[in-house]
Amino acid sequence: MPNHTCCFFGHREIHETDDLIQLVSAAIERLIVVESVDTFLFGSKSQFNSLCYELVTKAKEKHPHIRRIYVRAEFPIIDESYKNYLLGRYEDTYYPSKLIGAGKAVYVERNMEMIEKSRFCLIYYDEALAPTRRKSGTKIALEYAIRLERHLLCFP
Repeated sequence: MPNHTCCFFGHREIHETDDLIQLVSAAIERLIVVESVDTFLFGSKSQFNSLCYELVTKAKEKHPHIRRIYVRAEFPIIDESYKNYLLGRYEDTYYPSKLIGAGKAVYVERNMEMIEKSRFCLIYYDEALAPTRRKSGTKIALEYAIRLERHLLCFP
């Protein structure tokens, strides 16, 4: 298990507050300074992911050695233009080969990939925001991270 990697996952929509921003920012700073985390894995399609990206990018000003990696759930093969666009925002990007043929489960499988490659997971899970007609992808990821005994920091 990578000792210096953290991933993020959460609901597509969150209740973003100043308190949440401060708590997540402090957690990221602690991971970098105390736990020596230097690699952050990002997915897409959630406000929590976007918030964490902004906060890690801000932390990168103080800690330029940290790396932001975009784990794609779409586009197994990308052209140079899109790759350059992504590398303008991230230090690296990749598409896990196990996602090929995942169909509707591609985002769940991508989150599992990120969890497997991380020691720490920052999660935004709120039962009130979870879908009621299907199982929450965030809840699936949370349960998987618990099974793999990852260090979890849960919000709100």
